[in-house]
Amino acid sequence: IKEYIETSKKVLDMYINYPIIIKEIEAPCIVHSGKDYYIRAFPLEHTKTCVGYTLEELDRPGEFNPDKARELNVPCGPLWSQLQNGFEVNSSDGKIVKPEDVLGAKRSGRKFSYVTDTLFKRSIIDEVRGSDFLVCEGMFEEALKDQAKEKKQMTATQAATIAKEADVRRMCLIHYSPRYNDKDLHVLLEEAQKIYPKAELSHDRMNIDIPFID
Repeated sequence: IKEYIETSKKVLDMYINYPIIIKEIEAPCIVHSGKDYYIRAFPLEHTKTCVGYTLEELDRPGEFNPDKARELNVPCGPLWSQLQNGFEVNSSDGKIVKPEDVLGAKRSGRKFSYVTDTLFKRSIIDEVRGSDFLVCEGMFEEALKDQAKEKKQMTATQAATIAKEADVRRMCLIHYSPRYNDKDLHVLLEEAQKIYPKAELSHDRMNIDIPFID
């Protein structure tokens, strides 16, 4: 991809006034990680090389128990914040209090998955399992499943099957065939909802809120 982009810039004499950072990958792999999250790429199967992505947050600290903190003689104030941020503190009677002394069990972070331009593959189910939100292509209705297979795309029913078997909390279809205008998209939605009742249609400039479950 780096060679393709650099050659295109040169041949087309492209003027780009912003930097392009090219990171070539070979999926599956971690493509980026931050303080409390990571992004993973996994292989799909299309007419060209294509990958899917999951963005997953690390576990969060458990819920703070103020009654337990008072019981251990930790005064309300900055010391509570330090405990919630994972630091040990000294109580008013000189004892060391650890975060696990006043925090509940760790809470799961959120998981977002993006899958498009691929045949239906059962390996995708494992990759997106437990996602809080899944964006998944549903290019064709089931009557055109042979055409979908030929083009290495998925039907809305197949997308819904992934969502159901992967036990995702919410799923939006994306990447519709141009044969469907806005009025026809209900066909894809209805087929998906037969398998996964919470299926939705995505649209441009759609804002999505992904809340924590606890």
